[in-house]
Amino acid sequence: MLDDHTTAATWPAAYPDGYAVVDVETTGLARDDRIVSAAVYRLDARGNVEDHWYTLVNPERDPGPVWIHGLTTDVLESAPLFPEIAGELAARLDGRVLVAHNAIFDWSMIAREYARAERTAPTRQRLCTIALSKELALPLPNHKLESLAAHFGVVQQRAHHALDDARVLAEAFRPSLHAAARDGVRLPLLECRPLTEWSDTPALPRVGYQSSYRQTSWRPSRKRPPCPYPNPGRYVPGEPLVQGMRVAFSGDTSVDRELLEDRAVEAGLHVATSVSRLTSLLVTNDPGSSTSKTVKATSYGTPVIDEAAFTQLLRDVTPAPSSPVPAPAVSVPAPASPVPSIPSSTSVPASTASDG
Repeated sequence: MLDDHTTAATWPAAYPDGYAVVDVETTGLARDDRIVSAAVYRLDARGNVEDHWYTLVNPERDPGPVWIHGLTTDVLESAPLFPEIAGELAARLDGRVLVAHNAIFDWSMIAREYARAERTAPTRQRLCTIALSKELALPLPNHKLESLAAHFGVVQQRAHHALDDARVLAEAFRPSLHAAARDGVRLPLLECRPLTEWSDTPALPRVGYQSSYRQTSWRPSRKRPPCPYPNPGRYVPGEPLVQGMRVAFSGDTSVDRELLEDRAVEAGLHVATSVSRLTSLLVTNDPGSSTSKTVKATSYGTPVIDEAAFTQLLRDVTPAPSSPVPAPAVSVPAPASPVPSIPSSTSVPASTASDG
């Protein structure tokens, strides 16, 4: 049923014919991390739910942040491997726009899993509900899923459970879609470019993932490219990170330090090796320690958060403010004598798979 102000006659003809609202929970945020659970709500062209599906996935490694997704090694041991559910997931994505909250993350994880399985995900377009909420200028305090849900009166029951997160997003997406259709808003659709090959470099096992300890990096050390964005200043608690912010890390981390830094760089942040008055944020699991970084952060008043909070903030990094790039000045020496100028040349009921 269409909203009161959105009739079949006024529905934008250019809008997609169907959507697949997706949420995946993972072992972490780096390129070698794996999916541990996945959920899909299939919606028709007007955002009405057709069916939903959920599955656990055995990541063939430690489950990562159990304190976030709640899925332990024991729970995942008997779950299917990704290649075993790849066909079912593909059938639910096929011909539909993938919708997710911070869609680049969910799409990247799915694309990598398919590449490992020597298959290709059938998704051709994605839509990020964060981008859509910005297009609609929704009065949200931040861009967290819980804020979007609260705006539309959707009740979250199990945050960071793939099935419930997908349900919440599907229920919030429908009114967003109708608001966009009513106001003639162009949907922020982006192309999904699937990976065609994958090379796995085995990571060291993360034994005792839930404890804090320094791990030996399996990646060769290398010089990182400079951050292309200017430093927007300090992080403000309760607000999202902004590209260009200078982030320093101190102490032990659960996720391999280099992988955590890679994720920060991929999000457009500057990874600093020390703390100064210009540092935007210090990430540490032990803010009371007496390391030089924490001492300096305290003296400078630099905001400090723990690793878990930082990884959540990485899901929604605000793009750097765009600024016009001035045309380079070209100095042309005056000719000795006048010369002529020369012109410049993816339908079934909900799966009964155990939801852990």
